[in-house]
Amino acid sequence: MSERLEDFSRPLSIDICVCTFRRPYLEQTLRSLAALKIPGEWKVDIIVADNDVLPSASELVERLAAELPFEVRYIHCPAANISLARNACLDAATGGYLAFIDDDSTASPQWLEKLVARAGATGADAVLGPVNAVYRPSAPAWMWRGDIHSTRPVLVNGEILTGYSGNVLLDRASPHVRGRRFNLALGRSGGEDTEYFSLLHQSGGRIAYAPDAIVHEPVSDERARFSWLAKRRFRSGQTHGRLLLTRRAALPQIGLAAAKAVFCFVAAGLLAAVPHRRNGQALRGVMHAGVVSGLSGMRELHLYGDKPAKGQAHAA
Repeated sequence: MSERLEDFSRPLSIDICVCTFRRPYLEQTLRSLAALKIPGEWKVDIIVADNDVLPSASELVERLAAELPFEVRYIHCPAANISLARNACLDAATGGYLAFIDDDSTASPQWLEKLVARAGATGADAVLGPVNAVYRPSAPAWMWRGDIHSTRPVLVNGEILTGYSGNVLLDRASPHVRGRRFNLALGRSGGEDTEYFSLLHQSGGRIAYAPDAIVHEPVSDERARFSWLAKRRFRSGQTHGRLLLTRRAALPQIGLAAAKAVFCFVAAGLLAAVPHRRNGQALRGVMHAGVVSGLSGMRELHLYGDKPAKGQAHAA
């Protein structure tokens, strides 16, 4: 790492990147970044990449920029394609580190410090933090009891094999990060970040986890539904299946994924009296069904950019 820390007193430059698409909550996201505890020697900039056809976030960003303690750069990258926005952030960044946070999340005050500290301690090429779901009172009890929406990395034999973009720090000097791009073909289906971090790991990059680098993500009423979760898990499974297809024979993997799906659905039936566990197993079954779909070469579901602005059509 070019700027690995021995202590927080060393100068350090970091770009915090926020990709946005017609989300008023962006204001809360930016205000939470303004409240970050930043060592005096650090230089922090904020990059906002607006993925709307029209520059709908520009007025909000311009208004808040005068209130924020960091330099704010606004980029209009119209295409309703999240990969395009993420790549625009990669291109615009100039700091030693780049952090991504979603436009529907808020950072805890020590979020950035914790990510950087973990990067310095481990020498990892990427560091993930937890995304903690915040449920409304109207959310189903099973949902918050199972904490279904929160995101944390999965360890496989003690390693993190992939990641997510809602809470991550990248070392821009790393050979596994430098020049790596988000796949434009996945910019409307989602899964572009899963692929990005999977390929980073496969190339020899290391992914670490900072459990105290917390961001909070409110769960909207639209997302507090089993159907929304099922669609998301199925698409996640499709991405995983497609990545497996590049490394292993399809037929044995299809059989294994199908067996896992059946097991999960049977387990869900047996847990019918415990809603959060029943639905958790059912969603795992849906994810494995998505793996079968991905291994079979089916087109991935579109999760982003499906709602054009009034009078506008999204670019593909």
